[in-house]
Amino acid sequence: MSDSYVIIGDGIAGASAAETLREESPDAEITVLTDEGESLYNRILIKEYAKGKLPEAPISIHQESWYDDHDVDLRLNTVVVDVDVENDAVHTHGGETFEYDSLLLAVGGTPQQLPVGNADAEGIHHFWTFQDARNIKESVEDAERAVIVGAGLLGIDFAAICGAQDVEAKYLMRGDCWWRYALSEEGAEIMHEAMRERGVEPVFDSGVDHFEVDDDGHVEAAVDPNGERYECDFAGVAIGLDFNTELVEDTPIETEDGIAVDECMCTSVDNVFAAGDITAFDDLILGERAKNGSWGSAKEQGTIAARNMLEYGSEAFEWVSSYSITHFDFPFLSFGHPTLGDDFVEATTAEGEWRRVALKDGKVAGGVLIGDLSPQSAFKQLMREGRDVSNQTDLLMEPGFSVDDLAAATEQQ
Repeated sequence: MSDSYVIIGDGIAGASAAETLREESPDAEITVLTDEGESLYNRILIKEYAKGKLPEAPISIHQESWYDDHDVDLRLNTVVVDVDVENDAVHTHGGETFEYDSLLLAVGGTPQQLPVGNADAEGIHHFWTFQDARNIKESVEDAERAVIVGAGLLGIDFAAICGAQDVEAKYLMRGDCWWRYALSEEGAEIMHEAMRERGVEPVFDSGVDHFEVDDDGHVEAAVDPNGERYECDFAGVAIGLDFNTELVEDTPIETEDGIAVDECMCTSVDNVFAAGDITAFDDLILGERAKNGSWGSAKEQGTIAARNMLEYGSEAFEWVSSYSITHFDFPFLSFGHPTLGDDFVEATTAEGEWRRVALKDGKVAGGVLIGDLSPQSAFKQLMREGRDVSNQTDLLMEPGFSVDDLAAATEQQ
């Protein structure tokens, strides 16, 4: 009999695992269970749809026919309620049972709710699924004033959506700049100015104490902890994810701010694997435990998980991730772990161009590039090589920097 594989989740991690399993095991039984009502789509492009820049058509990646063509059993609108690792089976809300030889958990997370009054009011949106994007687009097109909460890589999507739809917005930030864990005020100000040009005003040292609603239960204002009141008929909240670990709470599968896996994406149960946002993994480049929610990382984890489901130990996950923002008139990219350094070096390299590199134990751990993305391949190479650059950090800020610059400097010493 052929082996059976069950995948919970049809995001890019689960889908890439299904692709790899089918390519490398033509006779395997593959079942994909997802609580969403549609098959794999491009989660990166849904923000462009919400901005009104793209129609729905280009966003789908796998039509339902793809699963039929590749003999993958796709079950939409299917909620898994129990993982029985002792009997190698999962149970769904509809009373179905799916047995497996190996299981992949690609269950991701759920947007966190603000723990404040009226946070569930009508007109307050979170952004994670394609259906969220549809709801946001419909709501923001009728809006006049907006409030945005969450000064990170997801919150700025709301800023861009409001700007593209000509909705004036107040962007309430807890600290003194956007994404303060990875940027200094100098770099963040480039982003602030880009927001202001589109009618989105950053408000620093702010946040939300509670929302006010009208008689119909629709949001009409946000009140910050300082008592300032901001009128709005649309609000976007992006303060992070709650990882969907409740599915494994009563199992031997270990968790640590997600599902704990080794470098092969295997959990503490030897035939259960995990991939994507949900994982806390061994980062072989950083040399410590890490998490990463980027699209490329999730895709690669799905592929690596599938190969190890077929033959454990066949390949380890070793990846330098990157995340780009295409909302403004200049490129923006973060790579690696830009918030995890113990030292940082930064510079404005030209007008509208800025970079910051995070260092850990003298090695590149990650960074941010604004305006000029050309050094990214060099920085990623340094990360993969684990090269100590602590005595040459000034060279990292040179325009046109390449790894050869460091090699030449080393030879002269």
